[in-house]
Amino acid sequence: MPPGAQDGLVLARLVTHEVRWVGKHFLPADRLDRLAAVRDRHHGRDPYLDAFLACILDKHEGRFWNRTYLSLPVLEVVLAEHQLMPSGLAALLAADIIRYELCAAHRRTEVSDLGRPDPRTLRTRLRHSLRFMASHLGSEDSEGLLAAIAREPEADLPALLLELPTPPIAGEWLELTVQPTSTVHDEYFFMRVLQAHEMSFAGMNWRTRDAVAAIRAHDFDTAIRLLDQVVAFMDRNASLFRIVATMRYEAFHTFRESTDGASAIQSEQYKRFEGLCGLPPADRLASPAFESVPDVLAEVSGGQDSMTDAYRDACATGRHSAELATIAGLLRTLEDSHRRWKSTHVTLASRMLGEARGSGHTTGVGYLSGWLDHRLFWQLPDIGVTDVRRRAAG
Repeated sequence: MPPGAQDGLVLARLVTHEVRWVGKHFLPADRLDRLAAVRDRHHGRDPYLDAFLACILDKHEGRFWNRTYLSLPVLEVVLAEHQLMPSGLAALLAADIIRYELCAAHRRTEVSDLGRPDPRTLRTRLRHSLRFMASHLGSEDSEGLLAAIAREPEADLPALLLELPTPPIAGEWLELTVQPTSTVHDEYFFMRVLQAHEMSFAGMNWRTRDAVAAIRAHDFDTAIRLLDQVVAFMDRNASLFRIVATMRYEAFHTFRESTDGASAIQSEQYKRFEGLCGLPPADRLASPAFESVPDVLAEVSGGQDSMTDAYRDACATGRHSAELATIAGLLRTLEDSHRRWKSTHVTLASRMLGEARGSGHTTGVGYLSGWLDHRLFWQLPDIGVTDVRRRAAG
């Protein structure tokens, strides 16, 4: 293969076309051997192709996990090369769910025996995806799109597709960042949701870091603005679970057979978020959640600054009481939103997993339920969970 970047894109498109018809789990070994040879010959010439092949070859080379399953290395190249905001990329991923589902509804040939969702499920999936997209983009046209989807999403496909945002750059590679392990229809949108989850938390992380730095510099107006955005992101993340809730039980358990080794427990960005809020307690650091992401565990345990430390040190000065009271309120709201997010996750996992073990070699629902009471700001006694516990006490 010639070393040009365009040739790498052509190769990636050909591979993606085959993956969509057979599933990455079922690619022929000789094909994968040839791709490994291409990787070895041309490594370092095109960061997109390098990242793409690293993800395609993960199962073949025994290093399949959440990061490569979701093609996060390719998405990170897109972010780095074009200085895109993670939140903007999350919105584009949600738009692609809508685009994929609308186009699939018009496709005559079924790839999987399970087929596509019924019209009611389709409308619900599209509605939640559009709301997540619009919340990040602030699109003025979102209400019109919602109304069109609510009526009949398949009625005017070209017009609807033209209304959806498209990547201004690097769009060719963005469409190649879903490599399902199976041909089950629902796996595509499931992967896009998990990617959006990672991008959303990535955006929360840089805002949290900047808020910590702002508190250290006594720039409380900036810290308050950033924390307000983090809270909004945390609330939006709950809508991602509403999208996943449209997944059919039989579809999930069919493609789950070929995703062993990749698990949401391996989410690096969420663990970074925990660590930026405050150093987790010892039992949390020793749990499968952090043991499954050793690089992040090293970051979190390495003495990094956190919101807990910055807030506590600012309070110790005895000054800026009004600003710190506002920050305390935002941290409390964030704690509440985080707990609601976890509760929704447990509810969804209960419906989809039942008594089955978690894909991260945990007990599944039991493991998730055991961490419901874990707090982000457990070292700050004045920052407690208010929404659930106070209502229960009343």
